[in-house]
Amino acid sequence: MLLKKKDKISKTYDVIVIGSGLAGLTAANKLAKDGRSVLLLEAHNKLGGFATWFRRNANEGEKHIFDISLHGFPAGMIKTCRRYWNKDIADQIERVDKIRFMNPQFSIDTDFTKEDYINILVEKFNLSRDEVVNFFSELRDMNFYDDKNMTNADLFNKYFPNRNDVVRFLLEPIAYANGSTLEDEAITFGIVFSNFMNKGAYIFRGGTDKLIGMMKDELVSNGVDIKLHTYVDEVVVEEGRVKGVKVGEDFISSSSVISNSSLYNTIFKMVDKDHFSPDFIEKAKKVRVNTSSCQVFMGLKDGEELPDIGELIFYSDSEKFDTDLLLSPKAHSQTFSIYYPSMRPHLPQKYAVVSSMNARYEDWKDLSKEEYEKRKQYLIDNAINTFEKIVPGFKDKVEHVNCSTPLTIEKYTHHHFGSSFGTKFEGLEVSKELSDQIKGFFHSGSVGIIMSGWLGAANYGVIQAHDLNTYLDNVSESVNKNEEVSYV
Repeated sequence: MLLKKKDKISKTYDVIVIGSGLAGLTAANKLAKDGRSVLLLEAHNKLGGFATWFRRNANEGEKHIFDISLHGFPAGMIKTCRRYWNKDIADQIERVDKIRFMNPQFSIDTDFTKEDYINILVEKFNLSRDEVVNFFSELRDMNFYDDKNMTNADLFNKYFPNRNDVVRFLLEPIAYANGSTLEDEAITFGIVFSNFMNKGAYIFRGGTDKLIGMMKDELVSNGVDIKLHTYVDEVVVEEGRVKGVKVGEDFISSSSVISNSSLYNTIFKMVDKDHFSPDFIEKAKKVRVNTSSCQVFMGLKDGEELPDIGELIFYSDSEKFDTDLLLSPKAHSQTFSIYYPSMRPHLPQKYAVVSSMNARYEDWKDLSKEEYEKRKQYLIDNAINTFEKIVPGFKDKVEHVNCSTPLTIEKYTHHHFGSSFGTKFEGLEVSKELSDQIKGFFHSGSVGIIMSGWLGAANYGVIQAHDLNTYLDNVSESVNKNEEVSYV
């Protein structure tokens, strides 16, 4: 049931899910399918978290629609959606045929499959097939419990020493997918890259608005109560166990809670720290927050078109791959997502282009209003001028432009430090340990490695929903045993 903003909630739930990113949505749907009573609370005016979109009116004609999340997720999303959502959603997922790299070191088109990548590395980068196959074999064998001392830089030096061009071809797309850098643990690249290399990169045909709309309908049909415009102030804990949540002065009773908020906010803002052990608090304080991003949204005039140049272009004017340059406010590198009318065949959609750039929150947080607007205008001008190199005449085709920054992300998602990719690797362990600290309190969201991105977030929602189910079953069994003893 879709609840209105003014509705008071007096019902007691098995589960309250705080936040409706893909992890929260998927957890809520699985738990509802499993027979649990579920309340989903979202502070924003729509579901989806970072998987979202916005509309802007053109001067004339139809509205522009812009997707926030990047194109591209692994083929595994099809299986996850079919199993934990429905076949109709899974059937809308299609493979991207062409991804382009354009930079001073190389210009390459790929379908992003393992076979194509191996051939390109052998034929265009002149590497031996054996070393490339061995590299992919090591990636395939990586798991969560491997030695964390090897960094991405160590991994690349092991197989491709002094080959910055190869590093760029391998790491750049994953850096845009989960924020990985050369300094991060090799596992943060290996597992994600292996997933993508399975069968190529995929998109949801119909746009994020259609995806989230279909998910909302599925949630409602499975009995989930949904309330938007609802900010949770506190998770109520008594004697080490969740009792519900407070929204303003209102208390909503629940046997368990899943927070799909950022890990930092979940631990340090929703609950008094006295409910956690000192060791856990210290460990949580050491969790590093991942990087953020900026985006420039460009909508074309009615009647204007773009040639078929692929749906994803990794473009850079940097002479070599460098983490600092990738994160620089000068936007030396950016990914262009091209939206053709076929993206939303059910709507009279115009062409749109979205430029995405990795960014540091600290480069934006202390700017004056004038400095902030000036830097945003630089990103806008740079994005338009850069795409003009790819499609001459593009400047004259653009009708609407908008720009987001790490501060935009912080404002609308409440992500700590405006992170686009959650936490670094160590956040996963802290997230999993939350329920050991407070009974019935779980976290699901972007916490390193495959827990970032669309597929990772959805799958982590499933994992935490499974653990929560086990917890509720144990609680129910314990209650029943106590009742039997009392009866006798």
